[in-house]
Amino acid sequence: MSSGKYLLLVLAMGAVTYLPRMLPLVVLSRQRLPLWLSEWLELIPAAILSAMIAPSLFAHSNPRVLALGKPELLAAVPTLLFALKTRSLAATVLVGMACYWLVRTFL
Repeated sequence: MSSGKYLLLVLAMGAVTYLPRMLPLVVLSRQRLPLWLSEWLELIPAAILSAMIAPSLFAHSNPRVLALGKPELLAAVPTLLFALKTRSLAATVLVGMACYWLVRTFL
């Protein structure tokens, strides 16, 4: 494959990646979204993060077996409570690291 075809391939992959992200922004940027839709869209990042983290907190690897005594889960509970109370990202990260260190050191 020639270098021109590689360049075309990279540009095409970039367009395919960029267009689905750019088009909704361009189309919806001048429109006012309904309040219910705006509130619903704000929940998407938390839902995605939860879906990514939950399997590692509640289960062991393959095959998935429920494990409620994992150090990750034991550290996540007080970290979550701290995050809900303070709403501070930096402090929550520090508390989470400290909780995980304490759990791994003493249990």
